[in-house]
Amino acid sequence: MNKRAAGCLFIFLAALFICTKFISAAVYSSSEASWSSGTFKDQLHEIGTTLNVLSIISLIIGIVYLYFAECNKQ
Repeated sequence: MNKRAAGCLFIFLAALFICTKFISAAVYSSSEASWSSGTFKDQLHEIGTTLNVLSIISLIIGIVYLYFAECNKQ
């Protein structure tokens, strides 16, 4: 796998982590009887920051891979 493909894969992984965070919060919120934006925000808080951290790390790695792939272009 070349650096360009690895960079794109890491960026895709970052997007997947963010989507997972919001989808899981929506699923948890739908199980309650009364749904509101406050409920959704509470569930986002309950999920924590792990997915945010993983997505930021993946995004940075992906950008670095793409940058070096373009700098070392022959």
